[in-house]
Amino acid sequence: MKKEIIIDNISIFYTLRTSIKAKKIRLSIYRDGDFVVTIPKRGNIKEAEDFIIKKSKWVTEKINYFKNSPPVIRTKCCKAEYKLYKDKAMALANSRVQHFNKIYGFNFNKIYIKNQKTRWGSRSRKGNLNFNYKIALLPEKLADYIIVHEICHLGEFNHSQSFWNLVRRTTPDYKEIRKELKKSKFILY
Repeated sequence: MKKEIIIDNISIFYTLRTSIKAKKIRLSIYRDGDFVVTIPKRGNIKEAEDFIIKKSKWVTEKINYFKNSPPVIRTKCCKAEYKLYKDKAMALANSRVQHFNKIYGFNFNKIYIKNQKTRWGSRSRKGNLNFNYKIALLPEKLADYIIVHEICHLGEFNHSQSFWNLVRRTTPDYKEIRKELKKSKFILY
């Protein structure tokens, strides 16, 4: 549901969503300017708007940041595109997981390629490695970083210093690559 709020005499539009999974209010501002406010099922608009006002500095900074960022290539998730790149992404993931796991030697279950809106990859508790099909569209070093990141979660299921030390083994410049991925012209939705 589209809503409007005034912050610093500027009208800002946002989408209000309710989620049974949400435990607290979450603000998301995307590169294309979409502003989404997710509230728990029992939440209400007043609480959401109070939270937006409390975080107004962050909200306006992010909106201005994305307004002034270079244009992005928006690759919408759609079934046709997913089908087109799924096999290529699977071949890439299999090849690079095999390559990097020679160094790490972690056990994993299966590799899956998914059509996710907000994640490049994930690791399940069952030891499955999941990758967004859009890794097939990324430059090699960005795709490799995502693959290494998920492999390292087989050893450390968190983002502790031990986890980053694992990542550093094969990707010593991971901090720069992460920044590049965040600033990348590729977005997920």
